[in-house]
Amino acid sequence: MDLVNALLAAIPPKPLPSPRTTAVVGAELRSLHAAGALDLPLPGGDRTAARWAALSAFGRRDLALARLAEGHTDAVAILAEAGHSPAPGALYGVWAAKSGGTGAVLDGGTLTGTVRFCSGLSLLERALVAAGDRLVEVDLAEPGVRRHPDAWQAVGMDASDSGDVVFDGVPGTLVGPPGWYVARPGFALGGVGVAAVWLGGAAGVLDGVLAYLRERGEADEHQLAHVGAMHTALSGTDAVLARAATSEVDALVAGTCRAAAERTAVEVLERALKVTGPTPACRDRRFAQRVADLPVYVRQHHAERDLAALGRTVLGAA
Repeated sequence: MDLVNALLAAIPPKPLPSPRTTAVVGAELRSLHAAGALDLPLPGGDRTAARWAALSAFGRRDLALARLAEGHTDAVAILAEAGHSPAPGALYGVWAAKSGGTGAVLDGGTLTGTVRFCSGLSLLERALVAAGDRLVEVDLAEPGVRRHPDAWQAVGMDASDSGDVVFDGVPGTLVGPPGWYVARPGFALGGVGVAAVWLGGAAGVLDGVLAYLRERGEADEHQLAHVGAMHTALSGTDAVLARAATSEVDALVAGTCRAAAERTAVEVLERALKVTGPTPACRDRRFAQRVADLPVYVRQHHAERDLAALGRTVLGAA
């Protein structure tokens, strides 16, 4: 499957109903799940490109929806890699952040502690939670799961149903042996899946820019130059992912894909507002939401810190 054709198709995807809310995103997520649209090919097979194209398409449509769709599909892939089956009909997330010294701890088969950046607080039935070097599957209906949506104050990704979760003696099922979660081959593949979503989000911003220019009916040479540069950046990163989909994805390949997608997102965001000025950012809610969502989501890439790690891997490989 050609990622370029899937991602940069002439017809943008159907937008979510407006105003976008957690309820709207949740309803669409469940509709996609019921229709089988979240049953993506597993990564690492001969249909990895199709998987990443689908994730990009989710991102191009809406990043809050894509964040939840990617989390569910990643969890299903992790369970498959571990030889486990997902609970029938359940929506999953992967909650693995260890921000600011927080994180879950596994003690005697139960989870305690606080995990930040958990998306799908009220929408998901189950989650894979990182606890030290273990991964644990948790039923989110357990009484010891306490949700704190008020911790999420961002305007960007505001409908992703995100926040903190406090675990208080919550039982869970181990998924894989100690250290397996990050050591498994699928860890790198999952990281590229996130990059595919970032790339789709950047394509969605370009969609908004093109819609603005078409509505105006004119574009000067400077605006056209920015559009050309954005298209080139998107196509270049798309080609990086397309090549990765046909190769063995290790830390070097995954780091390269993520860095390329992050750089493209940053460039598209910078150029988009130079083309449009403030008008659509102030008068077009969907465009404003796109340019607010993307910088929040793409900061899962740790900028120069991740680039330094990539450079270290490149030097070691050389």
